[in-house]
This record gives sequence, C-alpha cells and structure tokens, in this order.
Amino acid sequence: MNWMRELFKRALMAMVVLVCAAGAGAGTGLLTTAQAAEQNDYILGPGDAVRIAVYQNPDLSLEARLNEGGSISYPLLGNIKLGGISVSDAEKKIASGLKDGNFIKQPQVSVLLIGATANQVSVLGLVGKPGRYPLITGSNKLSEVMAMAGGITQGAGSDIVVISGVREGKPFRKEVDFTKVFASSGTEPDFTLQNGDTLFVDRAPQIYMYGEVQRAGAQILLRDTTLLQALANAGGLTLRGTQRGIKVHRRDPATGEVKIIEPGLNDKLMPQDIIYVKESLF
Repeated sequence: MNWMRELFKRALMAMVVLVCAAGAGAGTGLLTTAQAAEQNDYILGPGDAVRIAVYQNPDLSLEARLNEGGSISYPLLGNIKLGGISVSDAEKKIASGLKDGNFIKQPQVSVLLIGATANQVSVLGLVGKPGRYPLITGSNKLSEVMAMAGGITQGAGSDIVVISGVREGKPFRKEVDFTKVFASSGTEPDFTLQNGDTLFVDRAPQIYMYGEVQRAGAQILLRDTTLLQALANAGGLTLRGTQRGIKVHRRDPATGEVKIIEPGLNDKLMPQDIIYVKESLF
C-alpha cells in the first residue's frame, strides 16, 4: 500500500504545482515547484492553508486554513490541531485519527501546503521582487530567499544584506556581505533565516561634485571609491580645472559638524561627501 500512497500523493502534488505556477508571485505565499517538493518538513502554523485528501474517500477531501490556535475542523474528527507539527506528521495524525476512530481501516492521507503564511521572511529594499517569502526545508538560507526575491539590483549601495529579527527573545541584527557567501575562500557563511526575519538591501550612497569637472552633480559612491576615481566618473577636469587644492565638505555622523578637508587623490571618499574642484589660477 505504500507505493499506492506515494503515487496518490505525487499526483496531488503535481496538481498543486500547476496551480501555483499559474498564480505564483512575490509575496503571494504560493509555492514553486522546488518548494512543493520539499514541503514535508515544513512546520505548520496559524494562517497556513492546506489541502487534505484521503485515497478513495473524496468526501474527506478538504481545503482549510489553520486558525489562530493552529487548528482546523475536519470531517469525522472535529477540531484537530496541526499547528506546530510538520506536514508529514499532519498526514500521520489525521490517518491515525481516522483509523483509531474505526472510520477507515487503512487510510492513505495526503496533506499538501498550498499557502504558507506562518513561517515567512520579508525582503525589502533594492532587490528584484520585494515581498514576503515562505521558509520551507531547502529554502531557509539567505541565498535561497535572495534568489526568490530576484537578487540585488543595480543602484544598491553594496552587496551587504542587513538581517534583523529576534533570537532567543532578544532583538537581532546582522550584516552579511553577500558576495563573500560565494567566495572561493568561503569567508561568509550562508546565513540560516528564521520566521519573522527582515532582509534589507540599502540604496547606494551618493557623493556630490561641483566646480571645474565635465559632469558636475551627484554620483553613486561604490565601495572604496577614491577621489581620483570620482573625478574620472565625472568625466575628468575641465580645461580650467586643477587637481591641486580640491576640497571635500564632510559631515561628521556623530556631531553633524561639517568639516572641510583636502584629501589626496588616492584617499577614499565617504557617503554624502561634497567635492569642489577649483579653477586653476594659471
């Protein structure tokens, strides 16, 4: 009977995948093909929607959403709590209830997760598809969720992903350099996410350049950009410009005080720097 149960379950899963493929989108809570195949270990919780089927017993087929207590009302069994257990354990619990109640001798039960809302993370900022994404087995790593969200887009300040949430009852915040997750040296682990985490990719900081440059105005400040590189991004100096005596107006983040400095060409710039290139006297 095990092979029959497995065949029955795969057929139902294929139906769910087709439905999800037709309507899936960022933040919808619907599952992709890979997620549907890995959902057995997903821990059910309030708000999750499930599809229950019993082989050769269509009257016991049901689509239901877990209430705030993690329970559903199921034919013959009444109120049954599924919150806090995995999808596969939910199958066993319903099957045991039907068997122990002498309703069905050998019940073949299939439970499919069709809407995951209890275990989700939010992805915000400069990513391809901001929204809420479910955490299921195989999709609870930072790289997996970022892939579902379309990755970091152009205009982001860096490859830093800020993760905030709660760990052991205390506020939690971590910055992960996403490029180092895939570095050959493996300097940054692929962080494991938890329910309720928020991922944020910040907008790129800017600097402002005016005076004797070809293209004055704002420009994105990439990581480790030097004054010389910023001048190059601005198209270089005009015929009247000079590299001598370039002044940078820099605000102290702690005090808010603006200081005027004269950096070297190879010195790194800071966010919100205002660079003035003066006219040559000769």
